[in-house]
Amino acid sequence: MDKNIQYRFLEYNECHRIREINASQYIGRAWRNVEGELRLVDINYYDPDFPEGFDNHLDRLQQTIKSNGIAISAFSAGQMVGFCALNLSPFGDKYRYVLLDQLFISLDFRRKGIGKKLFILVVSEAKKNAMQKIYICAGSSEETLAFYRSLGCVDAVEVNSELSDNDPRDIQLEYSL
Repeated sequence: MDKNIQYRFLEYNECHRIREINASQYIGRAWRNVEGELRLVDINYYDPDFPEGFDNHLDRLQQTIKSNGIAISAFSAGQMVGFCALNLSPFGDKYRYVLLDQLFISLDFRRKGIGKKLFILVVSEAKKNAMQKIYICAGSSEETLAFYRSLGCVDAVEVNSELSDNDPRDIQLEYSL
């Protein structure tokens, strides 16, 4: 864990600072549905920026904060190196879910415990809001799924079809509070 990281809530007027994050990622293998079964397959793909573009993620982050959601950010030497956004609008039929909308860590700051710390901080906020579970549409890369599983996330019991239809390659996970 990097002791020089400062964590704090991100204000709406600071959302543009997510541009400071190097969101690039090389994905060697990803989970894909092959003949009705989830399997790790080689994809050897390099994404140089935020998936689906910076503007998409900026818009979603601003919308989350405008609609009473939260974003917690991580800074090192005044530079944003990570953030996690939680949409606090509950959904679900059987459980009270909230959506972990985004979690990004800058390339040079990955594997230092920052993502885990951000996750723990948003879990605390979800508990304060009397939610039961956090819902995650996780990217299907091997590393992304390993990260969420290491935190205790499991396959979603109640799949939100609107969210899963948005990107059928995402893996629908949940975390019980």
